[in-house]
Amino acid sequence: MRNSIKLLAVLSPMLAAAGLAGATLLAPAAPAHSQSLGDIMGAGKKIVQAATVSDEQIVAYFGQMSDEMDRQNPLAPAKNPYAVRLAKLTQGLDSYDGLNLDIKAYLVNEVNAFAMGDGTVRVYSGLMDKMNDDEVRCVIGHEIGHVKLEHGHKRLRRALQQDAALSVAGTASGGVRQLANSELGGLVQNVMYAQHSQAAETQSDDYALQFMAARGYNREACATAMDKLAALGGGGGIALLQTHPNPAARAKRMRKQIK
Repeated sequence: MRNSIKLLAVLSPMLAAAGLAGATLLAPAAPAHSQSLGDIMGAGKKIVQAATVSDEQIVAYFGQMSDEMDRQNPLAPAKNPYAVRLAKLTQGLDSYDGLNLDIKAYLVNEVNAFAMGDGTVRVYSGLMDKMNDDEVRCVIGHEIGHVKLEHGHKRLRRALQQDAALSVAGTASGGVRQLANSELGGLVQNVMYAQHSQAAETQSDDYALQFMAARGYNREACATAMDKLAALGGGGGIALLQTHPNPAARAKRMRKQIK
């Protein structure tokens, strides 16, 4: 009993921190006072397991999420005009900055793009309709920045910590279990559709400018891409505006960086 109390004391700060972060780790149907010590210890163990998930496991979870997104959205076939255009403007980008990349187009009329921590980058046909080649390249560079800087990794770890069921997804042997569709859907919402922090967006914008320079592309296209997003309006139905900060301010900052 004394050992259990000591272990509970060690875990209590982690449980408190998770609660402050908005985690819903302990939500029993019974009143809180009836919760057993075993339940509390189990939840604490799951938090620890989530915090120690390896980078390889995180990438594997991203791979499952990418597969789920591809299942839900129509990928442009190789001979489709969007696929042909995207392949041309991303020639030589199968790998970049130590990352293996899989860049493809969705035939979805939304102004949007995203990247997953496994190197998946998806650009929506609606965005390609609005932007020229270098502007699309800048968007891709921005998304690669999120991957390289592991912004998604951090968000996925937080999501695992906040969901007691998911936080035991890894196995003792280091393997990765196949997540259910319902679990994948929740992770996509919490990791991909949630708004990035201002700091993360600024870092990825800077990365995009460096990417454009390194590839010999026109860096001004980054600012004009933001101009076009700003002209679409403050978020009204535009997915990329709902998950990213004010594009007009970003365009202004980028122009200062370019000078």
